[in-house]
Parts: sequence; C-alpha cells; structure tokens
Amino acid sequence: MFIPQILLNWQAYQNFNSIIKNEFKLQMLSDEITYLDEVLTMSARMNAATGKIIWEERYRQFEPKLDLAIKESIKLAPKVYENEDAKKVDAANQRLVAIEYKSFELVKNNQKEIAQLLLFNREYENQKQIYADGVAKRNRNISLQLQQKVDDYYKRIFWGVVVSIISLAMLIPAWLLVLNILQQYLKAKKIAQAALEETNYRLEMQVAERTAKLKHKNNQLQQTLQELQHAQVQLIQTEKMSSLGQLVAGVAHEINNPVNFIYGNLMHVRQYSQDLLSLINLYQQQKFNYNPELNSFIDEIDLEFIIDDLPKILSSMAVGTDRIREIVLTLRNFSRLDEAEMKAVDIHEGIDSTLLILQYRLKGKQKQQEIAIIKDYGDLPLVECYAGGLNQVFMNILSNAIDALYEWEEECLKEEVQKHLSSIIVHTQVKNECVVISIKDNGPGIPEEVKAKLFDPFFTTKPIGKGTGLGLSISYQIIVDKHKGKIECISAPGKGTEFLIEIPIKQMR
Repeated sequence: MFIPQILLNWQAYQNFNSIIKNEFKLQMLSDEITYLDEVLTMSARMNAATGKIIWEERYRQFEPKLDLAIKESIKLAPKVYENEDAKKVDAANQRLVAIEYKSFELVKNNQKEIAQLLLFNREYENQKQIYADGVAKRNRNISLQLQQKVDDYYKRIFWGVVVSIISLAMLIPAWLLVLNILQQYLKAKKIAQAALEETNYRLEMQVAERTAKLKHKNNQLQQTLQELQHAQVQLIQTEKMSSLGQLVAGVAHEINNPVNFIYGNLMHVRQYSQDLLSLINLYQQQKFNYNPELNSFIDEIDLEFIIDDLPKILSSMAVGTDRIREIVLTLRNFSRLDEAEMKAVDIHEGIDSTLLILQYRLKGKQKQQEIAIIKDYGDLPLVECYAGGLNQVFMNILSNAIDALYEWEEECLKEEVQKHLSSIIVHTQVKNECVVISIKDNGPGIPEEVKAKLFDPFFTTKPIGKGTGLGLSISYQIIVDKHKGKIECISAPGKGTEFLIEIPIKQMR
C-alpha cells in the first residue's frame, strides 16, 4: 500500500510539473503570437505608407516565426485548434495574409495610396477583429482546459490525501512530499503569473511605442506630401529636355539641306581643281607654246565654264556655311544654356529664335498647309529676365498653337469643310513699366471647363504619349514665380486662343 501511494504521489508530482510547464509555455506562445501578428500588421502598413522594401523584408522575416509559434501551440493544445472557431480564425488569418501580400504588390507597382486604403479599409479591420477575438477566445479555452486538468489533479491529490490519512502512519513521508509538491505548484503558478503580467506590461509598452512611431511616420508622410508639391520645380528639366528634342529635330532639318549642298559641291570643286592642276602642269611641260593637244584638252574640260562656275560654287558654299552659322547661333540664342543668371535681353530675338526652330513644323507636311506667322512687334527695350526660361515659355505656347491648328485642319478635311487658313499672330508692346507679349492663333478655341485647368500639373487634352501636361504648368511657374509676372489665356470655342504674357521690364531686387 505504501509503494502504490508513493507512486501515485510521484505521478501527481510529475503531472503538476507538466501542467505548470505547459501552462507557462502556452501563455508565452499566446503572447508571442499576438506580438508577431502586430509586427506583421505594422510592417505591412509601414510598407504601404513609406514604399520602402525593408518593411516587406521585415514582414517576411517574422512570418515564419509566427507560423512556428502557432505550430508549437497546436502541439501543446491540439483540441483547441480543431473546432469551428479555430477554422474561422485560420480563415481570417489567411485573408489578412492575402490582403497584406496584395498591398506589397501594389507598393511595388508604385500604388502606395491604394495599398494604404486596402490596409485601412473595413474588410481588413473586420478580419483583424475576427482574428484577434478568435485568438483571445482560443487563449481562454486553453486556460479553461488547463484549469480543468488542474481541477482533475486536485481531485486525485485529494483522494491521495484521503488515502494518506487512512494510512497516515505509513504514508507520512508521501504526504509531506505531496504537500511540498503543492507548495511548489503554488509558487510556480505565482512565478508564472508574475511573468505573464510582466510580459503583458512589456507588450503594452511595445504596442504604445510602435503606435507612437507610427504616428511619427504618418507626420513624416504628411511632410513628404507637402515636399512633393514643391518638387514640381525639378520637372522643369524634364520638360526642357522634351523641348530640346524638338529643338534638335528642327536644327537637324535646317542644317541638313545646306550641309548636303556643300558636300555635293565639294566633289565638283575637287574635280575642277584636279583638272586645272593638270592643265597647268601641261602648260608647264609645253613651255606655254601653242599645241593642238593642249587646245584639245582645253576644249575637252571646257576651261571657260570651269573658270566661270568655280567662283559660283565657292560662293554657294559660303552661303551654306553662313546658313549653318546662323542656325547654330539661333540654337544658342534659344537655349541660353550658358546664361543661368538674369540679364537684359531682346525679347524679339528670343521669339524669332523659337519661330526659326519651329520653322519645320510651320511649313506643314503632306496635305497640311503652311501656318502663317504674323509679327506685330512694338518698340521694346531690353528686358531683365531668364532668357532660357522665357524661350521655354514661347516654345510651349507656340507648339500648342501649332498642334491645335493642325488638329483642327484635319477635322475640317474629314468634314469636307472649306479649308481653314491657319495663322499665328505675335504682338508685343510696353504697358505700365511692363512688356506684354500676345500669342494668338485662329484655331478651334478652348472650352471653359478645359481653360480652367490649363495650368494644372499633368492636365492635358492630348492623347497618351503625345503630351505630359507639364508645359503650361511650368510656363506659369516661370512667368509668375520666377519673373513676378502674369500669364492669362483668353479663348472661346470657335474664336481661337490667345495667351497674354506680362513681365516687368526691370525686376525688383
């Protein structure tokens, strides 16, 4: 009887130790699962908020740890994970993972705003709540099961004590051992409870810290959005490079003919020179005496024609060379890449340079007619300005006018309407210590709803790939912000479009 009692008490001791260890480990795993789930949620939301891949990498780093913690918890309490509530929790977790994965793909596709909406929408929060409630309920069920086991072992210990009382004389040592076991259990439970409270407190502090960091990140995002509004200045270079592409096309078109002309005539000059040298050599050999062979050679090469044509060819080459110099000079006057500072310039020179660069477009192509340019220049003084930026404005407005005129001409051809004579009038004048430049076309005009958005960044009525929507926005910035001037669009459907630019003659220092 003593030996079975000893065995029974020893078994109770082992079971109590197992219960203590399992309960503590399950509590730690539950806390770890809750913590890792918050880490994954925060990583996904920070990835959507900042667009930085480091948050996705952090997500990928902690995801296996969460899966491992769940598997260990299932091993310790398998029955809790086999009911319908567990299936709902698992389904909610899978949906959350799918939404978070989708947000990562949206961020990679530069769709951070959509990713943020996805992670803060009602469906995500509902699934998050289902998952959190399910985990909490699961923890309660685990605690209840463990408590039930503890109650069962309490009963067993109770009956052991009863048997011990009956056989008190023989089982006093065993009874003392059970008493010691009970004391150890209570002590271990207190230690576990204290550890649990400490873990909860630590978790709450971490959540509060992460919440504060998230708020700080949100404030940084707001600041970044404000900074992005000022980043429009950087887009000037992009639009400038786009215009320089048009400039290069115009220069290539203008230079092509004179260069080919010079190149083609050089061959003749070379041949003429060789013939003349041969003739001179023959004269030298004959010592300038009359010779039928010499006379025949002179007739063969048509010496008189060569003497008459050679100066003309050289003159043509000089004209072509002057034309090239003129185009290169125009290119420099237009781009003004070497003049970043404000200086006094001739506005008419900038307009003429821009028109010359656009000349190849003004001439039309195929069935398109030539666009007439009417210059009505006033007597303007030199104007203090950023010449390159101002030429950029002229290029943007004139290019838009040309596009509008050709598009309207195509519409007239489709509808078999009388052919439209396209023209652009450039007028300048001095008004109240300011220079006013008017660029007016006789195109289709602009509707009121479109005119209200003309100077908005990225707004364009052109097809995709043919316009960035930045030309007029940058022009507005150059005139208003850099030159303290004004730019206005006057237009109505069927009445053409006029852009009025007004800038001070002298800038305020």
